[in-house]
Amino acid sequence: MAESIPPLVKPPVALIVGASSGIGAALAKRLSADGYRVVLLARRSDLIQKLADEINALHGENWARFYRHDVTDYDAVPELFQRIIAETGGVDAVIYAAGVLVPVAEDEYDFAKERPMLEVNLLGAVAWLDQAAAYFHTMRQGHIVGISSVAGDRGRVKNPVYQASKAGLSNYLESLRNRLARRGVHVLTVKPGFVDTDMLKLAGGGKFWVISPEQAADDIARAIRRHKTEIYTPARWRWPMLIIRHIPGFIFRRLKV
Repeated sequence: MAESIPPLVKPPVALIVGASSGIGAALAKRLSADGYRVVLLARRSDLIQKLADEINALHGENWARFYRHDVTDYDAVPELFQRIIAETGGVDAVIYAAGVLVPVAEDEYDFAKERPMLEVNLLGAVAWLDQAAAYFHTMRQGHIVGISSVAGDRGRVKNPVYQASKAGLSNYLESLRNRLARRGVHVLTVKPGFVDTDMLKLAGGGKFWVISPEQAADDIARAIRRHKTEIYTPARWRWPMLIIRHIPGFIFRRLKV
């Protein structure tokens, strides 16, 4: 009797929003190497096309596909998400890596200038991850990953709106986790410290423990495999942030942190 041929196994698919550079691009390469087909979304179509071409050259035709998308075009998200589902046959992970930081002076209060940080860092994340949550809720499986920041752990003097956007994202992800855990869906909150990206050049102030986007991507990929719920990258950020979160407010107000 001839041996039966096992059915082809469909590789998992990861959708990465904000994949043109930094952690998003590094994560696209890392997950591709780990066996994921990747769907790349970003505003800069030239950059994501170049990244998709690079991944396809390494792993095979159509291993990566890309779509141009501005994350502040919230109304376009449901239709685009359904189009991606239809064209890929389904996704297994949705990762929100888009983010902006606008430098703000300590005596500056300018909503028009600060607004993009809320629109991209928080509202764009909710627009995409709500779609992912509804989809995975029905599927009873899947991974949702949001790239937050150590900046969201406590309200500091510098750039209140950036910190608020990241605090809001972290809280939103925790709520999704608590809602979806009973449905078998994994939700991961990633809190990077200083990562060597274009955004870091805008951060100002002293920088330490700077890591590469590739190291951050390695940490995230490992956390997805292990179903971690929250990670700092690098991991040593967990301990100073634990202290900072527990400093009494009347003391914290006097600190330049």
